[in-house]
Amino acid sequence: MSDLIRVVDLYKTYVDATSEDITTQVEVLKGVDIEVRQGEILAIIGKSGVGKSTLLHLIGGLDRPTSGSVFFKDQNIYAYSDRQLDRFRNLEIGFIFQFHHLLPEFTALENIAIGGLIARKNVSETYGAAGKILNYVDLADRSSHYPSELSGGERQRIAIARALINQPKVILADEPTGNLDRKTSDDILDLLWDLNDRLNQTLILVTHDHGLAQRADRMVHIVDGRIANQNQIVDT
Repeated sequence: MSDLIRVVDLYKTYVDATSEDITTQVEVLKGVDIEVRQGEILAIIGKSGVGKSTLLHLIGGLDRPTSGSVFFKDQNIYAYSDRQLDRFRNLEIGFIFQFHHLLPEFTALENIAIGGLIARKNVSETYGAAGKILNYVDLADRSSHYPSELSGGERQRIAIARALINQPKVILADEPTGNLDRKTSDDILDLLWDLNDRLNQTLILVTHDHGLAQRADRMVHIVDGRIANQNQIVDT
């Protein structure tokens, strides 16, 4: 496997304006360096508030760092124009969040297809691809259902399907099973691992569950905004 993503000396500081006269700077990330290989499953672990989700958002271009760089295929994504960054997020990255964030007014099929439509892909081909992905996540019979008509596990499967519509190189998952029961969580994780196996997709997931993290190829442990340790992947 080769490096697909390189995070170099990444800092993120937020400014908290407590009043018009008083501001407080909160350092969330304090010089993070990570390399992620093509096809790797990487788990980012740590307690709440240490910067795990912030790091994931920066890798995916959802936010901009205070300083430092994120390289994707040797290109610094924060040197992109806003339009280029939008395209990167839409085509190269699939996002899965703890709370699915499905659009309530759209059906399952429409929620999956929307990313392809935003990318201005052919409408009929996009819906055809969405239907195939629905079948892959074993929810073909739920295509016309709205999010309110689906169970928590079904909604998360639709969220995974939505992340796949543009065949991204990287899936970023932020506590993807955090609000699900154990059996449903195991089913979702089996689906994510199957995606990695079948499509060689790189999977980076944030979790506080050490049992889940141990299923990954490698773990990165964040403490107080810094990398405390990261175990090495073993080539086979």
